[in-house]
Amino acid sequence: MQKVAVKKLNDKAVLPTYGSEFAAGADLYACIDDVVSFAPGETKLIPTGLAMEIPVGYAGLIYARSGLATKKGLAPANKVGVVDADYRGEVMVALHNHSNEVKTIEPSERIAQLVIAPFLTASFEETDELSDTVRGEGGFGSTGTK
Repeated sequence: MQKVAVKKLNDKAVLPTYGSEFAAGADLYACIDDVVSFAPGETKLIPTGLAMEIPVGYAGLIYARSGLATKKGLAPANKVGVVDADYRGEVMVALHNHSNEVKTIEPSERIAQLVIAPFLTASFEETDELSDTVRGEGGFGSTGTK
C-alpha cells in the first residue's frame, strides 16, 4: 500500500476514503460551509480543504463519481483532473452541471474520486518515419464496423 501525505488546510476537511475493499478511487469531499448551487451548464471550483504529497512517479487522477454524475449530472468539467507530484496547493474539483436543472452540493458531500496511478515520462523525439501497423492512419471508428 502506497502512503500519501495529506495536509488538512481546513478543520472541516475530510480525508479521502475508499468505499470498498477493492475500490480504485478514494472519495474526495466538498469542504464548503453552505450548499453550493449549480445552474444548468455552470462550472464551479469546489475546495476539498486538502493538499497532498503525491509520490514521485505517480499522479493523482480526479474522476467523476458515477452516482453523482448519473443522479445529479455533476462531474468534473475537465473530465479528468491531474494532481502532479510537485503540486502542494489545495486540491480543487471543477464540477460542471451537465443537466438542465439547478443542482446542489452539500457540505462534506462526496464530489469526485481520486486514483493514484503510476505514469511514464516520455522523451519525445522527432522523426521522418514511423513504423507500419495493420491499423496505420485509421482514426476515429476505423477499427470496427459494428
